[in-house]
Amino acid sequence: MNTHLQGKTALVTGSTGGIGFAIARQLLQEGASVIINGRTQARVDEAISRLKGEYPEASVHGVAANFTSADEVAAITQQFPSVDILINNVGIFEPKQFTEIPDEDWLRFYEVNVLSGVRLSRHYLSRMLEANWGRIIFISSESAINIPEEMIHYGMTKTAQLAVSRGLAELTRGTNVTVNAILPGPTRSEGVGDFVASLAREKGVTTEEAEADFFRTARPSSIIQRFATVDEIANLVTYVASPLSSATNGAALRVDGGVFKSAF
Repeated sequence: MNTHLQGKTALVTGSTGGIGFAIARQLLQEGASVIINGRTQARVDEAISRLKGEYPEASVHGVAANFTSADEVAAITQQFPSVDILINNVGIFEPKQFTEIPDEDWLRFYEVNVLSGVRLSRHYLSRMLEANWGRIIFISSESAINIPEEMIHYGMTKTAQLAVSRGLAELTRGTNVTVNAILPGPTRSEGVGDFVASLAREKGVTTEEAEADFFRTARPSSIIQRFATVDEIANLVTYVASPLSSATNGAALRVDGGVFKSAF
């Protein structure tokens, strides 16, 4: 399928690994120019090298930022003042009991997971509207609507992303700019792989047995009963980022393996 992304420029935050890297790779495959982002220049350079190794002719650039302050975002927008596609993917998570989450953690999670996308969207949306084309996509989570009791602060930020995404979509009325949110479910990213391996060691079982036990006890509502791959998430993101998705706006699209028990 031709997604008509040739000539488009995409910024994917948090894209040196995991879902973000898979999104960047697929956008490059479809002919887009991609701006990689990570917390350190070393991580950015490593990701660019990997992508260049796979696609020597690809147009890929990079910028380091960890989104802990507005200055981090300003550095990105100064270097790349205009993009066609903004993927707000960067995010942090950490299981922690509610009574043990200090104010500093609530603020840090909000700063990185929510305000990073707010600040970037505030800069790029007006330029997309002026050009009468653009895509803003927030990578939220099924945790936005199925708040995990072990990390309520994380779930809160993912719910906030849905509100921001829908509100921004209202500002695009009558244009060729769209704003949507993607809600991945449990996904086999780098961190999740480490998590499963740790569970396996603790219980003295194989990683396959640990994964099966995780879905049996922690995510029993999952229909696919496995972790999604990062490429399965990127498939949907690439479509929504493309001109083919022109009638999809203001949506919260789930790619959660059926974890959230709803027909809508």
